[in-house]
Formats: sequence, C-alpha cells, structure tokens
Amino acid sequence: MRIPTRKKPEVLSPAGNLRGLKTAVDYGADAVYCGGKAFGMRSAPKNLSLEDFEEGSRYAHERGARVYVTCNVLPRNNEIEAMREYIGQLKDTGVDALIVSDIGVMMMARQVAPNLELHVSTQAGVTNYQAANAFYELGARRVVLAREMDLQAVRDIRANIPDDLDIECFVHGAMCMAFSGRCLFSNYLTGRDGNHGECAQPCRWKYSIVEEKRPGQYFPIEQTENGAYLFNSQDMNMLGHLDDLIDSGATSLKIEGRAKSAYYIAAMTNAYKTAVNEYMIQRGFEDADGNILLPFHDRVIRPSDPDYGQGTEDQVMRNADVAFAGVADEGYDRAVATSDAPEPDGMSSHARSTRRKSNTAVEQIETDWKHAAVRPAPHVELPEWLLEETDKVAHRDYSTGFYYPEHKVTQNTDRSAYFRSWLVVGEVLSWSADEGGRVTLMSRNKIEPGQQVEFLLPGERPLAFTVPEDGLRDADGTPVPAINNPAHVFSMPCPHQVPINAAIRSRTKKPTLKAE
Repeated sequence: MRIPTRKKPEVLSPAGNLRGLKTAVDYGADAVYCGGKAFGMRSAPKNLSLEDFEEGSRYAHERGARVYVTCNVLPRNNEIEAMREYIGQLKDTGVDALIVSDIGVMMMARQVAPNLELHVSTQAGVTNYQAANAFYELGARRVVLAREMDLQAVRDIRANIPDDLDIECFVHGAMCMAFSGRCLFSNYLTGRDGNHGECAQPCRWKYSIVEEKRPGQYFPIEQTENGAYLFNSQDMNMLGHLDDLIDSGATSLKIEGRAKSAYYIAAMTNAYKTAVNEYMIQRGFEDADGNILLPFHDRVIRPSDPDYGQGTEDQVMRNADVAFAGVADEGYDRAVATSDAPEPDGMSSHARSTRRKSNTAVEQIETDWKHAAVRPAPHVELPEWLLEETDKVAHRDYSTGFYYPEHKVTQNTDRSAYFRSWLVVGEVLSWSADEGGRVTLMSRNKIEPGQQVEFLLPGERPLAFTVPEDGLRDADGTPVPAINNPAHVFSMPCPHQVPINAAIRSRTKKPTLKAE
C-alpha cells in the first residue's frame, strides 16, 4: 500500500534511522525523507537498512504518512551498476518516492522502479520553470527548488508549471554555503566527498591568516579574539513566514536535519505541523477539527487568470532584480524609488539591473515577461508559544534564508557553535493512572524537586510541569531525593496522562554553545 500525494501543504521531516522515522510520524509529519546505507547525501547518520524501510513504510502508511528515500549522490562510473541494483531493491520495500539529482539515475529509476515517484533533489539546481517543466516531462512529480530561490522566483515557477508538479522548499535547518549544495571544498581539503554524503563541513571551521615569513603566527581575518568563521552560514527558520511560502506555491515544506536527534525531529515536526494547521484554519480551508471546508489552493496568480500582471507589484517583486546580485547600491532604495526619482549615479533602473546581471547590455533582451504575484490575504498569526519552539532546540543564529532579498542569510564570522538554552532531561517510558498518576521515564539529565520541565506532546502545546517535592523513585521503587543518573529508569508523580516516547525538557541554568 502506498499513500497518494496530499492535496494540501505537506510537512516533510528528516530521519537518520528507524527511530527518527517513527518519531517524525508520531509528531505529525506528512512525509519523512531518509537515506539508506548507500547513495545518500548524509553518511554520518546510521541510515536505514532495507528491512528498516519495510518496517518504516508500514508504520508510516498505517498513519497516513509517506516515505521518501534519498538517492541523490553524484555517482561515479564504477557506481552505476550498484545504484541500479540498489534501486531495484528499494522498489519492493514499500517506500513512496526516490529523491534523485543525477539525470542518469533518474532515467535508471524510471526503468527499474516505475511505480515509485521521482523527486528532483535541490542538488539539481532547479532555478526556473523551464528546468522544472523539463524534469516533469522526464517523469518527475516533484522538484526541490535550489535554496537560493527567493519568494518571487517560487511564485514565478509555480505560475508556469503544471499544478500536479509539486514544489518542495526548505523551511528550517542548516544552510550550505555552496550553490544548491554542490561543493568540492571538503573533498579538496580532506578527501571526504560532500557529493557522496561525507562532507567534513570545512565551511564552518575557524580561519585565520598566516604570513609567509611569520610561520606559526595566526592573524584573525575579522577583529575577534578567536579568528573568523568565513563561510559559516546561519540556520534557516521560516516558521513565522509559512503563509508567505505556501501562498507562493510551495507544496512541501522541508525540515533539514537527518543527522539530528529524535528530540529535534519531534520538536520541529510538531512546530511546523501545528503552524500548517493554523494556516489551513485561518485561510478557511479547514475547521478546528480538521474537517475540509474548501479545497486547498495557493494564491499565485497564473498567466491564465484574467488579472495576471495587473496591479500585482509588491515588495518582493520590487526586490526581484537584486535577488541574485546582492543588496542595492548604497544610498538607493529600490523599494521606494519611482520612475521620476533621481538616480544616484544617473543610470536608469533598467540599466542598473543590466549592469548587475550582465557584462554587456546587448545580452539583455526586452520581453513582455511579467512576474507572478499572489492574491493578498491577512498574515497568519501563530501563537507565541509556537514561535518559541524553534529556540528550544540547538541552533545557530537564524535567518529566513534567501526568500526575502532584503533580508538574506549571512554568515556568523565569530563562532560556529550551536546555541542551546533547553535540554532533554528524560523520555517517557509509560504512564499509569495508579496513585493519582505516575510517569516512568528514562533519565537523560538531572531532574530535581521544584524543577520546571515541559512534556513535548504531539499536536499540542507543551505541557508545563513542576517536579513534585516527593515521590521520586528509582527502578526498584526506592525513594530518591533527585534523578541524577543518566540512562537509568525512574518514576515520579504526574497527574497528566502523557504519551510514550514524549520528550521531557528543561531550560538550562546557563545557555551553552553546544550541539545536542
């Protein structure tokens, strides 16, 4: 059994192993993407065996979710036949789609596994509707857009491709400094090929200058005490802007992080799924119980619509010409300029745009091209507790990626570490109504009486809870003053019923710069 494509926005979550897959599904993922033991773009996670894919697909399908497998390495000649055999094995595991980047692998998959959907990876660098349509004609049913796309580019692609071609966009997680993830930096410096899932992430290393005649003396490139992290990009966080992206035609919302913990997967899946539900309610597509009121549709104005190109200019459109060329020149605000406004350097807006995009004006051919816009709608308001969820996982400084040209992603030049102000202190093993309610947990960090903790619950606001002054016991039922042995079983009074595997988290006493 395979689950058909959704007719409304999809929350797509990562998984580095079978537990991560099940966690994503439990916390509301509509689909999960994961890699096998070979040919995926992440080699650090344990990844899934063929048996894991079978079990994971059954688990997901029973709960209405789908499973996608990454086969998106750039294969070498001696890997082609092994790739063919691997795809042949995957087709019988029950997975729903293959994510590919190489056109040869795509054609191979059509031959070997014709029943599997084909999704074109972000590594294919799809930046325009012509490329998207070409992949569609070759059999793709989804394109994962290059991360360098702004909202206007998403709209323009959506307006000029078939409605049954999905657009997948990244919404959360680490950003790669290379175009669409294609990079030889790691391979060159360490021999670990980033295009085969072995990236050493040298873009996040600390760099200093060494002068030829002063060996051993390191000079920071930025004026900091510890050197500079030249290529260390910010993480993406689009939780508060999902309405803009969905309105602009994104079909699937992709959370990055196959190397992340089960807690990260649970927290971010739950946050983005809750945000999509809020979108569906506030846009009038569903009621609070999830009942369909109207068929879902994006708000992109297509060329076939009577009002296409009429009075559709907006802030994103006004910034479209500088999306690939950095910010506007100093002293010139394109967003407020008019045709009668004086130019700081005497050039017209068209000439300025031409100068940015080409070395010769003759290459700029006038066309009747019009940008696609979206029909206006009120901003979808998310509750404050939901917006705070992204700060309760380890993360770097956040940005909105490249979606807004006026606020593009930058790099942290003074550090590469993660912020962590919350940590997981336990995991629920069971809950019993006995003695007024009691939760049994596996400890991860110290829990003591009076401590404020939260239970992360699927589809709900986290449950705030104060650890009781008495009633803490070890696995043998012996009273203990505090839970202070990691990886041991304990129990404590808890009148609220909580689900198995729910994470228990607590604010750190002192925020750290450390990964989970």
